Amino acid sequence: MAAYQDDPRFVSRLTRETLALILAGGRGSRLKHLTMWRAKPAVPFGGKFRIIDFPLSNCVNSGIRRIGVLTQYKAHSLIVHIQRGWSFLRGEFGEFVEILPAQQRIETSWYAGTADAVYQNLDIIRGHGPTYVLILAGDHIYKMDYGAMIAHHVEREADLTVGCIEVPLDKARAFGVMSVDDEGRIVRFTEKPDRPEPIPGKPGMALASMGIYVFNTPFLFEQLIKDADMPGSTHDFGRDIIPSVIERYRVVAYPFRDVQKGAQAYWRDVGTVDAFWQANLELIGVTPELNLYDQEWPIWTYQEQLPPAKFVFDDPERRGLAVDSMVSGGCVISGATVRHSLLFSNVRVHSYAEVVDSVVLPNVDIGRNARIRRAVIDKGCRIPPGTVIGEDPDEDARRFHVTEGGVVLVSPDMLGQRLHYAR
Repeated sequence: MAAYQDDPRFVSRLTRETLALILAGGRGSRLKHLTMWRAKPAVPFGGKFRIIDFPLSNCVNSGIRRIGVLTQYKAHSLIVHIQRGWSFLRGEFGEFVEILPAQQRIETSWYAGTADAVYQNLDIIRGHGPTYVLILAGDHIYKMDYGAMIAHHVEREADLTVGCIEVPLDKARAFGVMSVDDEGRIVRFTEKPDRPEPIPGKPGMALASMGIYVFNTPFLFEQLIKDADMPGSTHDFGRDIIPSVIERYRVVAYPFRDVQKGAQAYWRDVGTVDAFWQANLELIGVTPELNLYDQEWPIWTYQEQLPPAKFVFDDPERRGLAVDSMVSGGCVISGATVRHSLLFSNVRVHSYAEVVDSVVLPNVDIGRNARIRRAVIDKGCRIPPGTVIGEDPDEDARRFHVTEGGVVLVSPDMLGQRLHYAR
């Protein structure tokens, strides 16, 4: 480690010795119809991105340019997006984004758990010869310099480092919850506990795993092989691997914090329709926590060639306008009103229609005189003229999916439009 400390570029050297594996096979069933035809990491987010773009961009911006994406559930849309948007890395320089589908390389089954997904690709990992393996979830929204976490891992001489955040106690049941000693070493780890253990001195908060792990490669191989032979194991990092190693090995926590602000950094699990709706609408604020306009840490994606957004008609009762909103390329607001909403690419809003507090995914057509409030409109929907969404909860529940928070999710299937495509 002394050699690294003498070199101001030690983080970039460490990241070049790291292989990142993004677990992107999740079904995402809590997102309901948004994941009916696509995997959760392929769900559009933020006007022009996919969820997978955030961990991928974090890798590239951190100097990690050897990346494997492990896919499984309804992966076609995800694979097409990665092929189109992430083919700029240069193989001759040892850079790549490889797609690693469940292909029965070792077992004659699908990936049985997060640890099993990595285990089934041990021969590929071994072929790349990394010093460290960074394992990431492919379905969270955040910006993070993984180099700092890897440096923390090396400085602490850890076998395994777990990225963590503080979450309210009532939400901690959805996470792996850990306890640490004064040196940051993990002493207890429980996956999705019924009664999460609070942080000492913070009775309303728990320390939760982000699903981000740094392993020394030999240690990872040893534990995965041991777990594969363990009767009764669910072959999951949170349920099996981490609890089994915290007593005998150096397993440390890495708190994910905003260095400049000294507070917890932005991180969102958009695993429910309510969370997805809220996280998208947060982006249209004057100073949102997640800055998509940050040139020092850009979010990369497949850049579709589209004309600029257009707003047409300026009559007293037929004016094309958008207020407190984000409107993506290819959109046409034709004599309609959009307020506090986020429109993805190629959305058409026709005359006298009104869209308020809503997230509208790509290629949606909203007919004349339609009124839409507090809704998520899935890709490709054709909203008939005069349709009213978000004003009558009983009527909405009869036709669409209404969340606990009162957000209305509309998909093409609900409208009788059998598109059967996932992109």
